[in-house]
Amino acid sequence: MTMNNNLTISLSPQSRARILASIKKMVLNHHINVGGVNYDAWTASVDQRTPELLAAETSTFESGIRQLLSELGSSHTAFYHEHGKLVLPQHSINATLRSFSVAGSERWFFLDVFEGGPAQVAGIKPGDMLLAVDGTEYLPPSMPPFNVGQTYTLRIADARGENVRQVEVEVPKRKGTKARPPIVEPMGLSHAMIAPDIGLLKVVYFPGPMGLRFAKDLDAAVADLKQHGTSRLIVDLRGNIGGGLGLARLASYMCSGQIPIGHSLTPRRLRIGYKRGDLPPVPMPRSEIELGLTLARFLFRDKSVVLLTQGLGPQPFHNRIALLVNEWTNSAAEMVAGFAAEYGLGTIVGTKTAGNVLGAANFRVGSGYWVRLPVFGWYTPKGDCLEGKGVSPNVLVEVDPCLLNAGVDQQMNKAIEILSGMGDSDRAVTPRASRDQL
Repeated sequence: MTMNNNLTISLSPQSRARILASIKKMVLNHHINVGGVNYDAWTASVDQRTPELLAAETSTFESGIRQLLSELGSSHTAFYHEHGKLVLPQHSINATLRSFSVAGSERWFFLDVFEGGPAQVAGIKPGDMLLAVDGTEYLPPSMPPFNVGQTYTLRIADARGENVRQVEVEVPKRKGTKARPPIVEPMGLSHAMIAPDIGLLKVVYFPGPMGLRFAKDLDAAVADLKQHGTSRLIVDLRGNIGGGLGLARLASYMCSGQIPIGHSLTPRRLRIGYKRGDLPPVPMPRSEIELGLTLARFLFRDKSVVLLTQGLGPQPFHNRIALLVNEWTNSAAEMVAGFAAEYGLGTIVGTKTAGNVLGAANFRVGSGYWVRLPVFGWYTPKGDCLEGKGVSPNVLVEVDPCLLNAGVDQQMNKAIEILSGMGDSDRAVTPRASRDQL
């Protein structure tokens, strides 16, 4: 018996055996093997550890399964209870953490603090040093845990370790769904003019699986920026937690025509082989009617497709775009960054992205437990898989926590400098997709 996020869970050996058997089945049937894992060796490892997992405490059973899943070598894997509430900081307090060395030891610092999220509301700023959570000190690589629906007392200091203070962070209560564990959704999109002709789009989340609501919000933001004279654009994807198909709308604003953003593959298609030219090209649906028609088209077909931009026409900021990324830029945001990088549609500024670009689904495995597995692979227009690799910036800019804490955003300043040095002669022609790209 154990406490799983304040929930008492007791599992019989028979229940554990069923969970393990179900996980093996789900992995073999649904896992996308982009990393070349040897499934025979993996299942042998599961069988070898089964006796000890059947006899262990529930917490050890859970951690053992998570270790087995980690050996698949892919992102988007998880094992959790449906009543569990433990989530990463970006999904709970809406902030990311990064390790920096202070006086010879590693400490956690707040890196991205999302607008309107629990951390910002509590007064936490980028560059603040985290000292303790509810009196417990957490040092890298041990990530502090946060549960939805709870309040925490954080002891923090400035970037120099001075001005120590306590703040209370209240994490709203959220319920999980079949599609995902519970998360506190950050505000997905904000925009502003940051110089006379430089607009900023800050995107930390692509809400909704189909992205129709995000697309409408993005359209309104871009229209407002253009009305205020935007001819250069910064797209800030730092800390972006991923999301749905709204990524295609953002990518569509970076070029005028209809070109491939990349392609997704099912496990079956990856196993049997494919030619990119044979995959059906599909633009992001623009309406619920188009969405219904697209879903009907692939109802009984393999869902490996080439995702296209929508052909939104010329924009005043085309090829005068800078994208900000960091190690917490995830999933859908990496797809956008990879797309921009391959076509030369923008200058990538910051640090290398996470390399977590697989599409995932959750499967019930018994006794209230779920396993999350990657079920789609994602490849760039040139056929590169960013999983485990990420997107490297054109201009590497590290951050200094002291400057960050003082309100100096070095990565943003570099992007402004790059765009300010571009004139009309720097604009390039948007590339057109050839048939072999499709």
